[in-house]
Amino acid sequence: MSEDRRLEVLRAIVEDYVQTREPVGSRVLVERHALGVSPATIRNDMAALEDAGYIAQPHTSAGRVPTDKGYRLFVDQLSTVKPLSAPERRAIQQFLVDAVDLDDVVDRSVRLLAQLTQQVAVVQYPSLRRSALRHLELVPVGATRLLVVIITDTGRVEQRVLELDAPVPEHLVPELRARLNAAVAGRRLVDLPEPLARTATAFPDAHRPLVQKVVAVVEDTLGEATEERVVIAGASHLARTGTDFTGTIRPVLEALEEQVVLLRLLTEMAEDSAGVSVRIGRENDHVGLAEASVVATGYGADGDPVARIGSVGPTRMDYASTIASVRAVARYLSRILAG
Repeated sequence: MSEDRRLEVLRAIVEDYVQTREPVGSRVLVERHALGVSPATIRNDMAALEDAGYIAQPHTSAGRVPTDKGYRLFVDQLSTVKPLSAPERRAIQQFLVDAVDLDDVVDRSVRLLAQLTQQVAVVQYPSLRRSALRHLELVPVGATRLLVVIITDTGRVEQRVLELDAPVPEHLVPELRARLNAAVAGRRLVDLPEPLARTATAFPDAHRPLVQKVVAVVEDTLGEATEERVVIAGASHLARTGTDFTGTIRPVLEALEEQVVLLRLLTEMAEDSAGVSVRIGRENDHVGLAEASVVATGYGADGDPVARIGSVGPTRMDYASTIASVRAVARYLSRILAG
């Protein structure tokens, strides 16, 4: 059997099954696809694909459906990914560009991706472990109170109010702000303790207690804010694809509710490849996702991913369109963070 023709038959089976949800027979393949061979040859090809584990027959006298192994081969052989239309690209840009802060960006992104794919969308918040400090602002809000504002390169903003024992000298705040930014701006947050401590020791003894308090609140704030989390949207879409799962969709929903499961999965997928990665069925370690596929990619400013965005749905998904949507939203999200 021709290897190329076998792949064409598998591609046709996957595309028809994704569209119709019905097992695909040889007669349908002949009618819908210009494969250039006789029905008997198609049947022989399907028998070989079944023997190799790429397709299966769910019921006697029924057509064939792709297996996880078949979907994997299909995805690996995707030479082109369906591009989004110009209206779709404009809609993504317009929907995301109006976001007012990081929380709004993440919320809009996850809702948009769920709408585009009609599946569950997952967006991981930018990781502080991979973020850098863009600016540190100090704002007096009273004689003995100082507002400390931490802004990362991913747009994340953390604020704390520092209560002081005595009034702050007017000249000290701008000097401290300038020195701290000179020492830490542009550095990864995990690398800040040493330059912060070095900056504190550079001040005269009379001002050092205040400086150390500011440094301590910065370190404490970053320590509190390192918790990783994800946001999901579109879980209701699974109800419409419930027949794609054996028995019930509950295991998938339960897996999606576990932040640790999703974070572990996204972290593992980040190691798969630099581009869009796909986990199909039992390639997902969590038993609740054994009948689901996950398509994910990284996003971040300057081509340096700081988090992941992805789509979760049944293994019977339109992989080309899902990959295109995930990649497009990630690119726009990266541009916004870079801006």
